[in-house]
Amino acid sequence: MKPVLLVLIPLADAHLAQLHERYDVRHAPTAAARDAAIAHADAGAIRVVLTNGAVGLKGAEMDRLGGLELVCALGAGYENIDLDAARRRGIAVGNGAGTNDDCVADHAFGLLLAAVRGLRKLDAHTRAGGWRDGLPPLPNFSHQRLGILGLGTIGRKIAQRARGFELEVGYHNRRKLDDTSYAYFDTPLALAEWADYLVVVTPGGAATRHLVNADVLRALGAGGFVVNVARGSVVDTAALAAALRDGTIAGAGLDVYESEPEAPAELLDLDNIILTPHVGGNSPRAMAASVQRFLDNAARHFAGQPLVSPVTL
Repeated sequence: MKPVLLVLIPLADAHLAQLHERYDVRHAPTAAARDAAIAHADAGAIRVVLTNGAVGLKGAEMDRLGGLELVCALGAGYENIDLDAARRRGIAVGNGAGTNDDCVADHAFGLLLAAVRGLRKLDAHTRAGGWRDGLPPLPNFSHQRLGILGLGTIGRKIAQRARGFELEVGYHNRRKLDDTSYAYFDTPLALAEWADYLVVVTPGGAATRHLVNADVLRALGAGGFVVNVARGSVVDTAALAAALRDGTIAGAGLDVYESEPEAPAELLDLDNIILTPHVGGNSPRAMAASVQRFLDNAARHFAGQPLVSPVTL
């Protein structure tokens, strides 16, 4: 008999079919479907849950799933999975670390280039029949200072890409890393004061909420740009809107925002920000790798082996 798998996130039919080959799949990508699946009389038969960092899984939900052995996040984030509850119950937790790093790093540079070179405004100007005469000069993108807030696996990919643009790289983590020569700054404020560009790739959760606030944006300055491909909670939306409106910073690019899945209303009328709907890690290659990582993690779990990418509990 196939183990019962509860999938709490939207997945393409092809990937669901891939899961069906090994599992008895119950797909519950909406709040109503999720509640119904967890409240169902045979919910205790569910042995695995596939979710992501944004959707997560609550401790109270784990308690209602008596047969639950494994929770996996599709992607690197797991901030809304209750790790304390998993630890108490002896439930293993895994994620998809490393499966979409290239895709997110590419997207971060797309947002940053678009913001710095004003591509949104230039596109609108051109579509309206305009030409280059009379336009203000645009800043060079290269030979600037790139501050990375969170030098993890994705942050390192971003730093690697920065070399091609001859950018000087600095970073802030909770502690200085021994295996890199990039300049280290002990606070986000110090990093922002140094940087021309600030790219946010730190994990989400309570510890990083509004890490990029009004003070950090002021430190970044009138010529500065901020990009967030991490979690919406890391950047204070109200402070960002004010900074963009009054020229405290020059521009921004967001793939994530606090109001997800609703677009951030405070930012929609601004032409110095690029917005995308949390698709930074989404490509056919990245999604295939993420689904395969889940399958590999789950196969190892049921074989009594360590997960490929475990989350430390």
